[in-house]
Amino acid sequence: MKILSQTMLLLLAAITTFAQQKPLNVGVAGLTHDHVHLLMHQWKKGQVTIAGIAESDAQLIARYKKSYQLPDSLFYPDLATLLAHKHPDAVLAYNAVAEHINVVEVCAPKGISVMVEKPLATTVAQADRMAALARKHHIHLLTNYETTWYNTNQYVYDLVKKQDAVGPVRKMVVHDGHEGPREIGCSEDFLKWLTDPVKNGGGALMDFGCYGANLMTWMMDGKAPVSVTAVARHIKPAVYPKVEDDATILLEYPEATGIIEASWNWPFSIKDWEVFGKSGYLHALNPNDLQQRKKSEYQPLKVPEATYTDNITYLAAVLNGSLKPDNDLSSLENNLIVVRILEAARTSVKEGRKVMLK
Repeated sequence: MKILSQTMLLLLAAITTFAQQKPLNVGVAGLTHDHVHLLMHQWKKGQVTIAGIAESDAQLIARYKKSYQLPDSLFYPDLATLLAHKHPDAVLAYNAVAEHINVVEVCAPKGISVMVEKPLATTVAQADRMAALARKHHIHLLTNYETTWYNTNQYVYDLVKKQDAVGPVRKMVVHDGHEGPREIGCSEDFLKWLTDPVKNGGGALMDFGCYGANLMTWMMDGKAPVSVTAVARHIKPAVYPKVEDDATILLEYPEATGIIEASWNWPFSIKDWEVFGKSGYLHALNPNDLQQRKKSEYQPLKVPEATYTDNITYLAAVLNGSLKPDNDLSSLENNLIVVRILEAARTSVKEGRKVMLK
């Protein structure tokens, strides 16, 4: 009996280990966001399994079937039909930002958590409705940003908050942008809504302004700025006739200032983050290169690998309860503030004034 008990214990341990290592099984809402290619590569590598894909566009379905050898059995005409047949661990939204609310309205009553691509929503009204549904039905509602998984950004936060490397934060500057979504070859399916003022909520201000708002809200311990002031430019109206292609957003905090520079007009792609403290300066140039400066000299810092370096491993940790997304970059609380900042920035541009936040 003792030997049997030991065997059973070993078996149970093996089963538990297997369950912990089992890839996340996700539903996919839409294929129009080009970031879905990242998920397809994760699927090809066996890092995630796909329960089903909700997409109604026949040409888009055919293209993804051909590119990734996806079986017909994965496709459903809409998310409600998919969830009537499958119960994934979570649903990942790769549709227009204005349609994120539709995903939550279908998933939340079924108790299925959702991760959307940034930003959370196009308006505060949408974001509040999504949050209310998530809280009522006790699901996780998370937002995925590329910059969340940058080793440098995670280390900047650690240096400031845990190591007091630069003293109290006085100013932050975030540059996010590239030559333009059409110029870098984004798909027409993506461009149809990315350059639409309703479906995306705007142009470069929304597409790239959200990154800086996300990082600054994180660094400011989940507190909203006191005020938001923004300027937007329409430098390429022939290319982007409906939306701005360049924006600068100023965030005022009680003891710090944030400057977000978002553009579809730069000669290169950039996603960096500068943090000025009372006694020093940190500059995350990209995912892996970080500089520190105290007084006159810049010094490169060795950057440790972050605990979570992609959205799938992070999402799995949240779903199994080993990680609580309190005020982290993907959290609902952070991203509700991000949407408030973006809406205030649009108001500032439209009305030509500083917008005070409650």
